[in-house]
Amino acid sequence: MATRAKAKAKHKKATSKATKSSKTAKKTRTIRKKAVKKAPPRRAARTKAKPTAKVAVRPQPVSQRAQLEALKPPRRRPAKPTAAEQRIGVVTHYYGHLSVAAMQLEPDAELRVGDVIHIRGHTTDFAQKVESLEVNHAPVTEVGPKDDFGLKVVEHAREHDVVYKVRS
Repeated sequence: MATRAKAKAKHKKATSKATKSSKTAKKTRTIRKKAVKKAPPRRAARTKAKPTAKVAVRPQPVSQRAQLEALKPPRRRPAKPTAAEQRIGVVTHYYGHLSVAAMQLEPDAELRVGDVIHIRGHTTDFAQKVESLEVNHAPVTEVGPKDDFGLKVVEHAREHDVVYKVRS
């Protein structure tokens, strides 16, 4: 701190001597501000829209339209349950990170390991073999009516999807 004060004092003495001894006035230097760069204009404003040529579209004869529609694949609708299927329950929740569907069976319904089920909903439609059942995190071999249980599924199931048991 003391050396800084000494340096300032020396600087003051040197500048004051120079101003007193020189008879000519010191020229002042003008400071110019830097020019501010403008943002480039937006692309839409920079390029003008070019007029597009209008092309007349001729309607195709009906026979060609029918041929084109015949080439398109038919719309796939979810399969309706057949007579060989019996409704046994509903999906109450789906755990995506585990691929497990929580289900509740209806009265007079049973489900065992090894049975084939068909899960069907608004966007869901798949069949699979039951490989694991769990009630309260404990593995079981069969579940009865009104049971809440977890079932490992092969595809994504959603709440309110209907579960059918395929009769063999």
